[in-house]
Amino acid sequence: MSPTIDDLRSSLSVAADTLAAFSADEAALTAAAEFADLAYEALSGGKKLLACGNGGSMCDAMHFAEEWTGRFRGDRGPLPALAFSDPAQLTCIANDFGFDEVFARQVAAHGREGDLLIALSTSGGSPNILRALEEARARGVKTVGLLGRGGGAALALSDVAIVVPDATTSDRIQEVHITVLHSVIEAVERRLFPDNYAD
Repeated sequence: MSPTIDDLRSSLSVAADTLAAFSADEAALTAAAEFADLAYEALSGGKKLLACGNGGSMCDAMHFAEEWTGRFRGDRGPLPALAFSDPAQLTCIANDFGFDEVFARQVAAHGREGDLLIALSTSGGSPNILRALEEARARGVKTVGLLGRGGGAALALSDVAIVVPDATTSDRIQEVHITVLHSVIEAVERRLFPDNYAD
């Protein structure tokens, strides 16, 4: 058998074990349910979802937002979700105010009381994520932290903190994050658009 196949099988096994550890963690599941409730309350109340992250976590934030404005399982109207990922805005803010402010300034521009900010960080310690959470709190924007490695400083700044257990590398943490995001979207859609799940 090819050594490459063995490496792939080993990697997939670790990924599956990491997801299984999350699924077995009652605190993590409870936090994910609270995330779904907050997202439902925001969207059903005419508010919007905001998302931010760095690197791969930014990609997950973008993925999360497009599932709402586009479609997930079935056709339905677009829902208001925005990822802070526009390169012109990011570089403008970084150039004028510093990289730590790239998300906080967009929270200030777009965030309104009743909105929900989802902040993704595998370390929980990225300064620009912490500033975004602080700005959200100051503006009455609810916050969910999708975190790893114990949650870091973002743990205390998040209204709901979802921390991936038993994972130390960013790739494994992010794999659970995207699964949580998809699961939350489905849970909210089932409440907002039950006909899409009638089968």
